[in-house]
Amino acid sequence: MTTECKDKPAARPQSRFRQSITNRAEFTITFELVPSRGGRNRQIDRTLTLARDLAGDGRIQAVSITDNAGGHPALSPEVLGLEILDMGLDVISHFSCKDKNRNEMESQLFGWDRHCLHNLLVISGDYPKQGYRGHPKPVFDLDSVHVVDMLELMNRGDYLNQPGQATSFFKGVAVSPFKKTEAEQLMQYYKLHRKVAAGADYVITQLGFDARKFHEVLLYMRQQELRVPVLGSVFIPSMPLADIMYRGGVPGCVIPEKLYKQMQQEAKAPDRGKAARLTRAAKLLAVLKDMGFDGAHIGGPCLTMADFDFMLSAMEKYQSQARELIAELSFWPEEGFFLYRKDRKTGLNLGETKSCGQGYEKLRPVYTLSRLVHHLAFDPQSPTYKICRQSCLALHDSLLARPFAAFEYLTKFLLFDCRNCGDCTLASLAYLCPQSGCAKYMLNGPCGGSRDGWCEVYPGQRRCIYVKTYERLAAAGEAEQYRHGFEPPRNWLLNNSSSWLNFYLGLDNRKKQA
Repeated sequence: MTTECKDKPAARPQSRFRQSITNRAEFTITFELVPSRGGRNRQIDRTLTLARDLAGDGRIQAVSITDNAGGHPALSPEVLGLEILDMGLDVISHFSCKDKNRNEMESQLFGWDRHCLHNLLVISGDYPKQGYRGHPKPVFDLDSVHVVDMLELMNRGDYLNQPGQATSFFKGVAVSPFKKTEAEQLMQYYKLHRKVAAGADYVITQLGFDARKFHEVLLYMRQQELRVPVLGSVFIPSMPLADIMYRGGVPGCVIPEKLYKQMQQEAKAPDRGKAARLTRAAKLLAVLKDMGFDGAHIGGPCLTMADFDFMLSAMEKYQSQARELIAELSFWPEEGFFLYRKDRKTGLNLGETKSCGQGYEKLRPVYTLSRLVHHLAFDPQSPTYKICRQSCLALHDSLLARPFAAFEYLTKFLLFDCRNCGDCTLASLAYLCPQSGCAKYMLNGPCGGSRDGWCEVYPGQRRCIYVKTYERLAAAGEAEQYRHGFEPPRNWLLNNSSSWLNFYLGLDNRKKQA
């Protein structure tokens, strides 16, 4: 069976990765390639050589190719992707939100569809780092939920409203079960609900090293009936990279104290601990397969074909001992959050969740007042809604229009640090503004880069806005409601205009959605 892609006269074969993970007939294994900065260097050559070896080996169903990993500019994923497809190895292209607005995304996706680069991993992306003559402007026009929704419309043919124009994208998303606080962790899971509802086809976890936390996300997805395949990330860091990750230098990636000390001891060996790290990865692969994961996503720098052969062969050897290995793979800090109570027999989780949303401070007066005002003025079921709407529209058509708009902006600036976007989302985020409070302007949940409740971009200075959102919603007993819903992207045509007026005129996205 073939697909009609136009990059070559001969059609490309159907995706082996897609068949494998969809049918769930085998343990799907993928590997993450990280392109370097530049397009004509030895590192690129080594990457392509490894891809050719993996294609010949046949035990790995696909390689994924990152999109400016770490926020640094690098060779774009489609360039390597097309070369690797010609080797006979399937490709998963990372699709990041950080550098492209929605129009550029469309343009790129049309090209990828034409060239049969259909397997995607949709991510928010790391905050951009140093580039040409300084730091670039972050884009983040859409978040990952928006992109999945857009891709779903494109696949249905509804997007272009032209018969025969449907695309064939296979949409992957990420989730991190490796968050130390309740607020961070549950908001990760709540965002996953939104991703799946938008049309995600499969899930890849963030990298981690603790068997019980891997089991947590699998158990959560089963209980919540999020019926999409999931791959667990198995990462093999070099010691220099482990040092950076331990210090929090890689957003969203945690090496716990216990594991770091063990790796330091292992590094005293003549091979600097490489064999020990590969063995631990092989054991984790066996445990993930035994748990019921649909596959594993392997990553790590400077790996060779010999390393893969060692890991995959050792995985088969350890498979019969998988449940006995769980104790060796328990590295999460005791004070770190677990959603489920521990199963003392297996070392994993019982099906019983812990009590969540407890102990948060009472609602603040500003939040309580904001909810009341919003209900009275903007809830169509409120008895005062009609008069508020009529008054706002009348002021707009009067000489008081500009003073009234200035009053709205000043009030919201003082209370919420408003940026006057004209497309207000305060009511959806517990009266916290994502335009000023989130470095990535996320509208449907957090990115994966927070650590200990702090923003990826401003660690130790600014708390993640979604941690604060969870705390407010939990205090109101409404935290779980956040997993349901979809916050549409910002309409930039409304920038620097009255969001109150835009709501009443039906111009903003929230009114249209309702």
